[in-house]
Amino acid sequence: MSKITILGAGHVGSHCAYALAQPMFCDEIVLVDQDRDKAVAQALDVTDSLSFAPRAAVVRAGDYSDVVDSDIVCCAIGEARKPGQTRLDMMDRSVEMCDELIGQLRPYPIRGILISITNPCDIIADYLRKNLKMDWHRIFGTGTLLDTARLIRALSLRAGVARSSIQAFSMGEHGDSSMIPFSAIRIGGKPFAECGLSREELLEDTRQSGMTIIEGKKSTEFGIGRAFAEMAACILRDEKRVLPASVLLDGQYGQRDLHAGVPCRIGRNGIEEIIELPLDTAEKAQFDKSCEIIRGHIRRAEEIGHPEGRG
Repeated sequence: MSKITILGAGHVGSHCAYALAQPMFCDEIVLVDQDRDKAVAQALDVTDSLSFAPRAAVVRAGDYSDVVDSDIVCCAIGEARKPGQTRLDMMDRSVEMCDELIGQLRPYPIRGILISITNPCDIIADYLRKNLKMDWHRIFGTGTLLDTARLIRALSLRAGVARSSIQAFSMGEHGDSSMIPFSAIRIGGKPFAECGLSREELLEDTRQSGMTIIEGKKSTEFGIGRAFAEMAACILRDEKRVLPASVLLDGQYGQRDLHAGVPCRIGRNGIEEIIELPLDTAEKAQFDKSCEIIRGHIRRAEEIGHPEGRG
């Protein structure tokens, strides 16, 4: 029996639950929120969608103690990004909410794997790892997984090739400094350089898609919900797929002591290997620049954080 607990039952958390439930990635899905009525309502709504499915997961509201026997815990707390607001602009409030969450989780050890979605993703993943004192391979963020989904969508549209025939990654910050290692892209087996596509347009599309969605409908939810579900499936099924994740770097790509989005092999034990792509000189400089932005905000998070408790 597999169990996933989602902390935060807002737009993102509820759509993670829905994405997990539809193909029944796991047996039990638990939604936890400070507003218990919301968690109950979201769980009931997701459950109603399963009445005509061949098999139905148990979807219910729970409490923080549910993390103890969960295979995966998803941190989806936080406020929705507003039009014109970068993910980094959300940091102060996200750190404050994480401090409250850390206090709530203190009596309940997380024995499974924690995946953080909360923005700014890289900084919050790093903050939670340090203050929950979990092994690096068991706590990481979705990072540039959603950026990669947007990149593959953009490549497919421009090249006229099925998404399943495209290999590509977005790396670095899940945010405005994300970068694309174009030298590693393969479209239908062909190198990117042979496909006649604009690097500038693809980078702009990948970085700005989230804001386009927010300006149009006030929140993103479907894309990240599915991205999280795919990552969770890698773990529960021990698939050992290579997906980008915001993971602690310890010398890979010449970086240390920060979380950044890089390709990883993911399986039952979480991050099983960090894949180092052979970046060219320009790509390495872009990745380093993105990491410096992350590192600066990690320092600020440590300055403003109060993981021992607030109030």
